[in-house]
Amino acid sequence: MRAMLFDGASPLLREVELPDPTPGAGQLLVDVRACGVCRTDLHVVDGDLQHPKQPLIPGHEIVGTVAATGGGVTGFAPGDRIGVPWLGHTCGHCRFCLRGRENLCDAPGFTGYTLDGGYAGRTVADARYCFHLPRQYSDVEAAPLLCAGLIGYRTLAMAGDAERIGIYGFGAAAHIVAQVARHEGRTVYAFTRPGDVAAQQFARRLGAAWAGGSDEAPPEPLDAALLFAPVGALVPAALRAVTKGGTVVCGGIHMSDIPAFPYAWLWEERRIVSVANLTREDGAAFMAIAARHTLEIDATPYPLARANEALADLRAGRLTGAAVLTMT
Repeated sequence: MRAMLFDGASPLLREVELPDPTPGAGQLLVDVRACGVCRTDLHVVDGDLQHPKQPLIPGHEIVGTVAATGGGVTGFAPGDRIGVPWLGHTCGHCRFCLRGRENLCDAPGFTGYTLDGGYAGRTVADARYCFHLPRQYSDVEAAPLLCAGLIGYRTLAMAGDAERIGIYGFGAAAHIVAQVARHEGRTVYAFTRPGDVAAQQFARRLGAAWAGGSDEAPPEPLDAALLFAPVGALVPAALRAVTKGGTVVCGGIHMSDIPAFPYAWLWEERRIVSVANLTREDGAAFMAIAARHTLEIDATPYPLARANEALADLRAGRLTGAAVLTMT
């Protein structure tokens, strides 16, 4: 099979030919049809996330077809279209797993980070952590649902019943979660890179009541702010934008350092929380929402061999939505 390989020596991936993987007990062999390019992939190749598997096939927003099943697999059969997400394995017996918080597992496996992912023609995945996908989405449209959508959903859920939602960093995750928030009757305020008129127009088209630069104040206080841009300086800015009792939710796996700020900005029971990974329950709940409300997915396709170009476009902020590799 063809694959794009990260060996740690350079942020550039190498196109290689590798033997097809073989599914073990409980695993699916998947013919990859599309794989999203996520900011987490950037954090891996740029060295922000330490100790990845090496060499590594990145990619954790995988859409594919089951080619074969290992022993003991139930719920999937050859020919099924499935999705493989970031959470690839949990131990099942640590204190977090036993309390229904498998996203905090002490011994997890993460697709495209500690496990080989979907920048390849084929991959294997633990069947217990895979999802059936809503039929109305094409392969390219479905890929961003598997991280941008799922992590966005968990980030929104951590905002509780907040009615006025500010979203900082209007990219892949934000453009999906904004639509979910609107379907739930919430009001969305979008914050983009200062001067990024195209992203602001994109946010308004998807239902944002207001869109402006991250250096601007919203027209009214927010109940919650969701941060998808990995910029620590946005945390104090978001704190100043939320009202008393408001919550700032950091939705990324990596963020630059948060600068010091006066305690008064945090006082009056404002909170800062982070999102870590996802659970299978998140996946089931979000896929039900995506099936019930057809979401508009903005995705730019790239052939597998152009993975480095897709990563560079994401790094430079040249995308309004998501980038997705295709295997044709």
